[in-house]
Amino acid sequence: MFDLKRLLLIGAFVLSAIAIGTGLYFAFFRAVVTEPSQPAAVTRPGAAGLPAAGEGAPTPFVPARRETLPQADAVAGGGVTRAIALSASSVGAVSPTPSGANYYDPGDGRFYGVDKDGNVTALSAAQFPSASDVEWSPLSDKAIVEFPDGSNVVYDFATQTQVTLPSHWEDFAFTPSGEEIVAKSIGLDPNNRWLVVSNADGSNVKSVQPLGFNASLVKVAPSPNDQIVAFADTAAPLQGGLDRKMIVPIGRNQENFRGLAIEGLGFTPKWSPDGSKLLYSAAGDYSANEPLLWIVDASPATLGENRRSLGINTWADKCAFHGTQALYCAVPRGLPANAGLQRAIADGVPDDLYRVDLVTGEAALAAIPDADMRMDDLMVAADGSSVFFTDAFTGKLQTIRLK
Repeated sequence: MFDLKRLLLIGAFVLSAIAIGTGLYFAFFRAVVTEPSQPAAVTRPGAAGLPAAGEGAPTPFVPARRETLPQADAVAGGGVTRAIALSASSVGAVSPTPSGANYYDPGDGRFYGVDKDGNVTALSAAQFPSASDVEWSPLSDKAIVEFPDGSNVVYDFATQTQVTLPSHWEDFAFTPSGEEIVAKSIGLDPNNRWLVVSNADGSNVKSVQPLGFNASLVKVAPSPNDQIVAFADTAAPLQGGLDRKMIVPIGRNQENFRGLAIEGLGFTPKWSPDGSKLLYSAAGDYSANEPLLWIVDASPATLGENRRSLGINTWADKCAFHGTQALYCAVPRGLPANAGLQRAIADGVPDDLYRVDLVTGEAALAAIPDADMRMDDLMVAADGSSVFFTDAFTGKLQTIRLK
């Protein structure tokens, strides 16, 4: 009886242990299996509060289309215009002719002429190697050639002859007739430094004005009427501003012409073809020290009257007159600060071509060259059909058609 009771108790204990173990297994160790559910939509933040797009089918990669550059026009019309190279290599000292231009080739030391179609003709078999500067006569039939050692010669292309000029002469310019030259005669003694006029072969020398220590302040610039030969920046400052000054014209016969009052530094003059107007550039506070173009009346009796700004930031020697009513200028495409006081810092800036109507004073963009170019020695063909210039970046002679 006792043994039966004991067996029942042991069996009950074993069953209880199995039941408790099974409960613990389901409570703590068995993995919970759940029904699969649909994935929630994935969202990403949108830009500027716009709703974001959900997941979608992959989109094939399509390369971005390259914007097509505007096609260069053959004739200037205010936009990108084709510039045509007339020389295969660097040229120097360009001068206009009725059919094109003459130039010096530093590669072989010879002179050539080229027409607007690019046809090149040798002007002479004579060679002038390593010339440092060349000054052409108005008709491009003579040239003064300067060399690094200080020697100077005049070459006449009509007669194919040359003569030697004094080595202490410098800053040459031909008079309008081309039969005389103006120069600075720089002796060792400051008392023997003069502005002189002579025949084109250096004969018949006439002293015009003593220079003393002021040679660097005198700009040789013969007027078309042959009365003024230079401008001197030697007068005392004028009242009314720190940069107001009087530019003094120097007459070839020591005439006492009225002065030209200007504001600013870096006075650079350019005569109109008939001498009735004078274009000049200067830089000052009023122009943020960038060069600014001005034009004034220029006859001896009216010099300096009717002055007006053309509103163009460039130098006068980057412009060319076409007759008396139009002016073409190479205008830098954004000048560095103080470029009017330190011109060399703008050497790397490309130019665009502008046309100025001298009757109305209105300026308009004429052409954007189809490659970056810095235009020097700008010239307009006699018939107004094109402009010629030297690209300072490559040294090549270029032309742009105007009509």
